[in-house]
Amino acid sequence: VLYCRCTNCGFCFSPKIARWSLAEFAQRIYNKDYVHIDPDYLQTRPLANAEALIAMFMGRDFSFNHLDYGGGSGLLSQTLSNSGWVSKSYDPFVDRELNVDQLGIFDLVTAYEVFEHVPDPRALMENLSRLTKTDGIILFSTLISDGEIEPYGTLSWWYAAPRNGHISLFSLRSLTLLAAEYGFHFGSFTNGYHVMWRTVPSWASRIFNNLPAKTGN
Repeated sequence: VLYCRCTNCGFCFSPKIARWSLAEFAQRIYNKDYVHIDPDYLQTRPLANAEALIAMFMGRDFSFNHLDYGGGSGLLSQTLSNSGWVSKSYDPFVDRELNVDQLGIFDLVTAYEVFEHVPDPRALMENLSRLTKTDGIILFSTLISDGEIEPYGTLSWWYAAPRNGHISLFSLRSLTLLAAEYGFHFGSFTNGYHVMWRTVPSWASRIFNNLPAKTGN
């Protein structure tokens, strides 16, 4: 599968796969065999992410509402709800009859293992922007490609896995520019865990103390 890399921002993507319809994605990638390619997506990751979120916001004095974007079966959201959170799940592949505008707006939006799967990052950001309150935050995971992709070279990074659905690969610069295009600041907690925000809400100020690299301030 051919991937192309932007010489300005470092964003790398597969033009051919980016043109697929939802039906083609369902047939060729997210089919009955996908569980054998990525078995952790069913339970292991959703439960681990829910546990991490509960720990991150433990002791909060603000009852925020949460959306898990790209939430698959909804296990993460259900786990949070069982722990007293106000949480909802939405997945474009699962909830095809549901319009994003019907979901409402949220204090906290999570998008775990979503960015690398989308063929159109701007469409994703448009949705996330509409779903996030002005003083809300977006927490998301995707591995940063910096140092992993050589310009004009053969793409050998393990994370570039079209059968796994990893068709969009982001550099720090590309995420910073994408966030800014929709009025967000961007920062990274680690090489794979990130946050976008417009203004830092008081209920989330504690987690920003652990943010080593802020951009766009």
